Amino acid sequence: MTQRRDRRESERARDLEAWVPVTRLGMLVKSGEIKTLGDALRSNYPVKEYQVVDALLPELSEEVLDINLVQRMTDSGRRVKFRVCVIVGNRDGYIGIGLGKDALVRSGIEKAVRDAKMNMTHIKRGCGSWECNCGGTHSIPFKVVGKAGSVEITLKPAPKGIGLATGNIPKRVLDFSGVKDVWAQTKGQTRTTFNQAFATFEALRKIALVKTLE
Repeated sequence: MTQRRDRRESERARDLEAWVPVTRLGMLVKSGEIKTLGDALRSNYPVKEYQVVDALLPELSEEVLDINLVQRMTDSGRRVKFRVCVIVGNRDGYIGIGLGKDALVRSGIEKAVRDAKMNMTHIKRGCGSWECNCGGTHSIPFKVVGKAGSVEITLKPAPKGIGLATGNIPKRVLDFSGVKDVWAQTKGQTRTTFNQAFATFEALRKIALVKTLE
């Protein structure tokens, strides 16, 4: 496990050295004018290069949520690819989810990781539970609802010590975002892993759309 991590870090370092930015945000990051991922997300420039996240937030964890075999009929025959769903985050407020397709599983994982890094967002945490009201950042500030496909999930603030009272997939998404206590209720076809994960991700992103007192 340690050798794999060291190999990934060395590959990331070589990739950053050879990186030639093609977007305005990438140029600002490469020149050192933008030094944190928060500043990059608050800027008016979209993240179109995954190297931006590698340069500003190197201590990221990644996990494969699901691998599916997909088939497509063409004139030359049946084409088979793997569809991979990956989540990345630092377990302290930054999280992203991505999809990747390829004939090889490893290449599909790499594409999904890059897509997740370009979908990075910052999750605003808080303590909105009337049972706790500690003012910490172990939960979420208020109730939010997220939807993807037929899956709908409702997240509610929970007091400290409750944990993540939800299913396996939302629990992994919430863990990567740094949320430790929450109540959750899901509806729809929850066996679809990507829809369940993305619904949770969309619910967390809605927190940033509402201005709250610090």
